[in-house]
Amino acid sequence: MQSQIAQALRLRHQPVAMLWSDKTPEGALQFKEGKWGCIMWLVAHAARGKSAACDRRTFGCFGGGVGMGFGNQYLNFPGGQACFCRFLSSGNDLWETGRRVAEKIKPHLRPEAHDNFVKGERYLKSPELVQKFIDCLPIADIPAATVVFKPLGDVDAKTDPPKVITFFADPDQLSALVVLANYGRGNNQNVIIPFAAGCQTIGIYPLREAQSETPRAVVGLTDLSARVAVRRQLGDNLLSFSVPLPMFEEMEGQVAGSFLERHTWAELLKARGQE
Repeated sequence: MQSQIAQALRLRHQPVAMLWSDKTPEGALQFKEGKWGCIMWLVAHAARGKSAACDRRTFGCFGGGVGMGFGNQYLNFPGGQACFCRFLSSGNDLWETGRRVAEKIKPHLRPEAHDNFVKGERYLKSPELVQKFIDCLPIADIPAATVVFKPLGDVDAKTDPPKVITFFADPDQLSALVVLANYGRGNNQNVIIPFAAGCQTIGIYPLREAQSETPRAVVGLTDLSARVAVRRQLGDNLLSFSVPLPMFEEMEGQVAGSFLERHTWAELLKARGQE
């Protein structure tokens, strides 16, 4: 699959296609079973030209399992979902169960990871709000064993259509994507930025949008932890912009004749040295 959007935007990295499969493609990068890893590493690997994959045993972290549509993996977090709610907020050192679990898992964690478990990442104010965050997630259990990430150019839509396409865009490019998402819709709310893990904004959120008659695009990589994880691979100043396949096809069909062929976008490209 080729993308007129990617060409017009002069993207630094290739768009990434997310597909479902019964098995891991040969040669695809994959985490080892039971080993921690950030799903966004795999997505970044695909943006740089190589395939990657994860399954129900190799999704890297519990939020990644949720993000890829492998059910509510927060239930399997050390100490259960109650400990996760404290991990994401105020920490596990304020209750006996959390302190006991923290001591048990300490030998298996990096010092920073253990400190986050004990003191909390503080991304939400309280455990109660984390529970509400979980309740709001479009948690899904997909009918596939494996999620595969490929450079879009390596995908044949006729034989293996992707579920979601993700662009990595800087501020100018993201602005253009937002404009294009609204270009032919007749309303102005066709892009969302949910508070979620980086993998969730390229996984379960656009998958939910795919079920709508008028799917919306999902902006992501506002997850600070994911930004730390991928900056060496992708560089700085990028956000993700993910769309289900029908919306991708809609947007692709509207490049010709749009603002992407007019003076303002050309002026921005010139200022970037990309005319």
